[in-house]
Formats: sequence, C-alpha cells, structure tokens
Amino acid sequence: MLTDEQIDEIMARVRKLEIKARRLVRESFSGEYLSSFRGQGLDFDDFREYQHGDEIRFIDWNVTARMNAPYVRKFHEERELSVILTVDVSGSADYGSVSRSKREIAVETAAILGFSALHNGDKVGLVIFANEPLLFIPPEKGSRHLLRMVREILVAKPTHPGTSVSGVCDFLVRTLRRKSLVFLISDFHSDPLDRPLGKVARKHEIVALRVLDPLEIKLPKAGKVVMIDSETGFETVVNTSNPNLRMAYNKLQGRQHEGVTSIFRKHGIDTADLSTSGDTLAALHRLLKRRSRKRAR
Repeated sequence: MLTDEQIDEIMARVRKLEIKARRLVRESFSGEYLSSFRGQGLDFDDFREYQHGDEIRFIDWNVTARMNAPYVRKFHEERELSVILTVDVSGSADYGSVSRSKREIAVETAAILGFSALHNGDKVGLVIFANEPLLFIPPEKGSRHLLRMVREILVAKPTHPGTSVSGVCDFLVRTLRRKSLVFLISDFHSDPLDRPLGKVARKHEIVALRVLDPLEIKLPKAGKVVMIDSETGFETVVNTSNPNLRMAYNKLQGRQHEGVTSIFRKHGIDTADLSTSGDTLAALHRLLKRRSRKRAR
C-alpha cells in the first residue's frame, strides 16, 4: 500500500512528464506522428461521375441507374486510430545503471506517444504486464485518461516479477477486436517471442520499442561484482577483470540482441532501441522518419 507521501511524489512526476511530453509533441513530434501512423480503413465521403481509370468495384449501380450515367463512391481515409500502449513492468524494468531506470524510459515514451495520439484525434489504451497481463485500460480520448495510464505504469508492482511477452501477446489477440496500433515497450528478455509476436502482427500493427541499459550490452572492467537477477533472485559473483569472461558476455548479449531483431524483421515489425543513457525523443524521431519514407514509396 502506497503512503500519501509516495502518491504525492508519483503525481508530481506525472505532472512533470505531462509538461515535458506536451512540449515535445507541440514543438517537434506531432507532424511526424501524423505522417507515420494513419487510419486503418476508408470512410464513405460522396458520389461523383465515373472517370477513366476509376475502379469498377466502386461504381454505385443504384445511383448510376437514377442518373443514367456511371457514378462511383468516393472515400476518405479513416484518420482515427486505436492506439494501445503495452508496457513491461517486470523486475528488469526497474534496472538502470546510469541516471534513469528502464521503467522511467518506458513511462516517458508512453507519455510522448500518448499525447501525440491524442493531439491527432486518436484513442489511447494501456496494457501493463510482467509475467502476465496486470491491467487493461480500454482506448479513450482525453488527457485525464492518459495521465491515469502514466500513473498506473509508475505505481505498478507485480507480485511475480518475471516477463512473459507470450502471455501479453495472447491477451492482445483475445481482447482487441478492432485492428489497432500496438506499441510494445519492453526489454524483450523473454522466451518465446517468435510465434507470439507473429500472431499479434497478423492481426494488428506492432511497433516494438526495446528499452536497453549500457551494461546489458557491454560488461565493463570493474573487478569482482555481485550480479543479481531481478526477476529470479539468482545471485552470483562475477570477476569482470577476466577478459575472456567479458568477451563471452558481450558476444552472448550481441547474439541475443540480433536474434530478437531478426524476429522483428521476420514479422515486419518496426522497431527502435531506447537506452537509459540516450535521447528517447531522438530515437523516436528516427523511427518515425523511417516509417514515413516507407509509406512514401
């Protein structure tokens, strides 16, 4: 149970995030979001007379009979999206070797994307997960709705700190009836990934945002250190002065990273790496620019 002081501290952080996210959206992010993510269908707009090159399947035969000339249905792109922020709050999410934890990066990312979506008229929902889905907030509009979601990410305390991407993927497939845009924010230290991500990618559009810490990529030379797995509690002493150990660790992490990347590539999932020591907004900018270029082809 959180104390009143802890709740006040969390809400102060939420308000700071709101101010920062709104400023980023207003100054530099909203246009890129709009050009990168579009609606999932077409809405009827009006009728007009058939022109050479129009698709025959859009001819409206009732109007054609009344007007004694072929008429086609006009459509405009459905702009509104249903955006689902899916956030990993497992034990490893609270790790950070620099100034911020992976959960803090995830919260900042969710706030930026959420306010961008609201600014462009989209509905936003939330799924929080660890070793199982913990909370689902259906998509709605409004800043109060989004601030509640940001707070929920900050205060979530899973009973079991493990990670199950498979479990949350099954939940998304079962729960989301309408095709949605799913931002999956996690470090992806979970097995299996291939089939679960493939199932969601066939039904929805996924963007994978992988949150990393520098020490997960390269082990520094720091003598003997105690390493504790934040999800299993396993504890061991490691001599980081051993160059062979550091090399083996770095190779293992490299293979794991490339393996996850190949799964994203296999299922056509756009991805970006977010670092606890890096610029979150810059990484998101690069992602949206890649998406815009792909759509322009």
